[in-house]
Amino acid sequence: MRISFVGAGNVAWHMAQALEHAGHHIVEVYSRDSRNARRLVNKLYDTNIAPDLDFAESTAELLILAVADDALPEVVSRLVLPENCIVVHTSGTQSLDDLKHLIHIYSDVPAQVGVFYPLQTFSREVAINMNQVPMCVEAVEPKTEQILIQLAQDISSIVYLVSSEERRILHVAAVFACNFTNHLLGISKKILDAEHLEFELLKPLIRETIRKALDAPDPSVVQTGPAIRGDENTIEKHLDFLEKYPAWQGLYEILTESIRPR
Repeated sequence: MRISFVGAGNVAWHMAQALEHAGHHIVEVYSRDSRNARRLVNKLYDTNIAPDLDFAESTAELLILAVADDALPEVVSRLVLPENCIVVHTSGTQSLDDLKHLIHIYSDVPAQVGVFYPLQTFSREVAINMNQVPMCVEAVEPKTEQILIQLAQDISSIVYLVSSEERRILHVAAVFACNFTNHLLGISKKILDAEHLEFELLKPLIRETIRKALDAPDPSVVQTGPAIRGDENTIEKHLDFLEKYPAWQGLYEILTESIRPR
């Protein structure tokens, strides 16, 4: 397919290269920061930098909106589409109806719409095996759905048809599994830094914790620690220590209460 990207952030960085590697042609990349567009284009074979959001003369058959959720309405309001184009977003939370509604309001050119959502956290400097990234696909029309399924299968071995409501639930669960977990690891490092201890000491424990959680049928069955054991003496000692870190003390109390056996 001939594909153009709006957005040149982390998602576009990995997805555009994977699609090109699978044999598709990335026609253009647009970014409000032209330096980001240039970095991505330099990784691709025969791709132009789009100067603006007017794609009326583009040969692209698919336009991928790889932009932040809150930027989507403003981007679509300025978008000029080519004829017979499919438009998809890569959001975990924006519904298919949201995109369909925006295209209906702002576009003079009719377009098929869909969702092409990679369920993964991306960083530009970290290599990702896209073949192992779950791709969540949704579309209004069956023909568009089949095109997006085939496109997803070209870059990933894990492809699911996922409704907007299911995707929203997946995104909430992903925030707990990814963002909150990483935040807690950051807190643990801050505590150790403040007390002049090495975070390296925790890394074997962290690796084993993640391994057990992923290998278990349910991570809750391998839960350990003072809260699950009902070890009130240890919990009180931890809370006493955390008095000098009141925000983290409060978080410790919330998580301990959530873990306690009911």
